[in-house]
Amino acid sequence: MRVSDLPLSEPFVDHFTGQGIGELYPPQATAVEAGVCTGSNVVAAVPTASGKTFIAEIALLTADGPGLYVCPLRALAREKYETFAELPGIDAGIATGDFDATGEELAGHDVVVATSEKVDSAIRNGAEWVDDLACVVVDEVHLLGTDRRGPTLEVTLATLRRRIAELQVVALSATVDNPEDIADWLDATLIESEWRPVDLRTGVCVDGDVAFDDGTALHVDVDGEPPTTDGNRADHDDDGDGPDETDLAVALVADAVADGGQCLAFVRSRAEAAALADRLADVGLGETMGVAAAAETVADEVADIDGTVTGQRLADDLRAGVAFHHAGLRAGHRSAVERAFRDRSIACICATPTLAAGINVPARRVVVRDQKRYTGSSMEWVPTLEVKQMCGRAGRPGLDPHGEAVLVGEERTRDELVARYVDGDPEAVESTLAEPASLRTHVLSAIATGFAETEAEILDVFEGTFYARETGAGGLADAVAVAADDLVDAGMVRRETGGADGYRLVATPVGSTTSKQYVRPETGERIVSGLETAAGMADATTLTAFEVICDTPDMQDTYLGNRERAEMYRFARANASELTTAMGEAESFEEWLESVKTARILDEWIGGATVEELVENYRIGPGDLDSRVERAEWLLSAAEALADTLGLSVPAVSRARARL
Repeated sequence: MRVSDLPLSEPFVDHFTGQGIGELYPPQATAVEAGVCTGSNVVAAVPTASGKTFIAEIALLTADGPGLYVCPLRALAREKYETFAELPGIDAGIATGDFDATGEELAGHDVVVATSEKVDSAIRNGAEWVDDLACVVVDEVHLLGTDRRGPTLEVTLATLRRRIAELQVVALSATVDNPEDIADWLDATLIESEWRPVDLRTGVCVDGDVAFDDGTALHVDVDGEPPTTDGNRADHDDDGDGPDETDLAVALVADAVADGGQCLAFVRSRAEAAALADRLADVGLGETMGVAAAAETVADEVADIDGTVTGQRLADDLRAGVAFHHAGLRAGHRSAVERAFRDRSIACICATPTLAAGINVPARRVVVRDQKRYTGSSMEWVPTLEVKQMCGRAGRPGLDPHGEAVLVGEERTRDELVARYVDGDPEAVESTLAEPASLRTHVLSAIATGFAETEAEILDVFEGTFYARETGAGGLADAVAVAADDLVDAGMVRRETGGADGYRLVATPVGSTTSKQYVRPETGERIVSGLETAAGMADATTLTAFEVICDTPDMQDTYLGNRERAEMYRFARANASELTTAMGEAESFEEWLESVKTARILDEWIGGATVEELVENYRIGPGDLDSRVERAEWLLSAAEALADTLGLSVPAVSRARARL
C-alpha cells in the first residue's frame, strides 16, 4: 500500500513522499485496513521505529474534526508538535503547562498536542474545546500501568469517551503482554506486530563475547582500554578473572563506533551516566567517527547555556564526541544532546532510562550496562518492558543493516538476563487507579466538576476506566467510599441531605479550588494548614511561603545527603520562627528536612543566588533547579487561590511568587 492510495489530499501526499514515505510499513497498512482513516478505534502495539507516528498522523488528518495527540512527557510533546506543525495547512497547538486554566486558546486548532495532565486539568476547569474533538491519539498508552500518570491518563480518556459519543481513539503502545485487554477496553481493533524496518538482534555480553538471539556472535577486545590517571589499565572485576561491566560497556561502544555506528549506553543513575561519558571521552570516539568539528560546535552551544559544573562537564565530553543525558540537565542541555545525536555530530549518549521513553534517538547499537537499580530500599530488576524500550532504540532505518542491543552481564547472570530480557515477555499493563492517593484525586475531581454527587454516580464516572473493565466498577465501591470519607475529613467535600440516595456529595470551596488548581487533595490540605499558620505569624517571610508549598506531595523531593543533614538541621533550628511546622511536629522528619532544603534553595534563588552557586552549594542538577522553580510557581499560584478562597492574607506568598 502506498501513501498515494490513502484518503489524503495532494499536499499531504507530497509532504510524506518528500520525507521518503512512499510505501507503508506493514503495521501501517494493517492499521489502514482496520479503519484508522475512517473513524475506527485502533490500538497499535508495535516495536519502536515501526511507524506509529505515521499511524497517528493519518488518523488525525482524516478525522472529521479537530484532533488531540496526548503525550506522556513534555519533551516528547514538543517533538510531536513540531512534527504536526510541519504538515501543510495544519494549525497545530501545544499545551503542557498552566494547570489552572481551561486552555480555551486551543480552540480552533486542527491538532492539539498535550500531556494527559493538561487535558485533565482543562476538563476540571470547564474547557469546552474538548467537546469538539473528533479524534484522540494516545501515545505510550502502556503507561496506564504507572503510578500517578497512569490513573490520570485512564480517567481522562474515559471522560473524553463519555463526553464525546463518536470520538475516535487511536492508542499507540510498545509491545506489552496484554494489548488485547487495552483494545477491548477501547472497543478497538488490535494491530499487533513484531515487524521492524531494521532487524534487531539482542544478546548478552560476558567477558567480551556476545551471543545474539539470531545465532550470530560478536567478540570485542577489552584490552585496548586507555590507561587510568595512575598509568595502570582500567580496573577489572572484584574476582580478578575478567573485565568489569564498565570495561565491557566501553569496549562495546568503541567497537560500534569504529564500525561507523552510533551508540546509546544506558546506566542506572545520573552519576553513572556522567562517569561513563567521561570514560568514553578518553577513548577518542569523536576522532574515530570524524565528528570533532561538529561536536565542538555543539559543545560551545551547551557551554553558553550556563556556567554550572554540570554544563561545563557536558561540554567537555561533547568536544570528545560523547554526551550524558539525564533529568538533572537543563532542557536546553538535553535538547542540544538529542539534536546533535540525530545529526550524527556525536558518537554516543550515556543515559538514564528516561531517554528511552519516546524520544526519537535511534542508534546502531544499544548497550544496557545496568539491569538493576535502587528503588529506595533495595536493588531491583528493571522491568522487562523498560529494557525492551531501551533495546528498541537500536537500528536506524536507512542507515544500519541491523540494530544490536547488548546487555552487559557476568557468567553467573547470563541465564537470568537471557530469560528475563532476551526471551522474556514484557509485563502486562495493570491499572493503578485504585491506589488511594490517586483515587482521592479523581474522586474529588468528579465531585468538584459536577459529574457526580453520590458514590454511585462516582462509580458511573469510573465505569469507562480500564480498571472497571478489568475488575468491574463494583471493585472500586469500597475504595470510593473510603476516598469520599477521607475527602470529607480533609474538608474538601461535605455531605448534604437530599438526592436519590438521601444525601449529596458537594465540593467545599477549598475542595473546588484544590481540584481546579490541579493539586492533590493532600497538597491542598497541607497548603491550607500552612496558610492558616502563616496568617497568624508576626512576620511570615518568603521562606515561610516556600516551606508551605515544598512540604507537599506535589513538590518533587530534593535529595538530602549525609553531609548536608547536620547543616540543614542547624538551618531549620535557626529559622524555626519562619517555618510553619515545628521540628517535633513533622510526620516524617527526614522528608520535612528535605522540604526545608528545597525551600532554602528557592529562597536563595529569589534572593539573587545564581544557578552556578546553587548547583555547587546544594549538590543538585541545574535541571533540578529549573523543575523546582517551575513547580514552585504552580504551587504558589495554588496557594494564592486557596488563600483567596479562605479569605486569608498571606502577603509572603505573593511576594515569593512575584520574585520567582
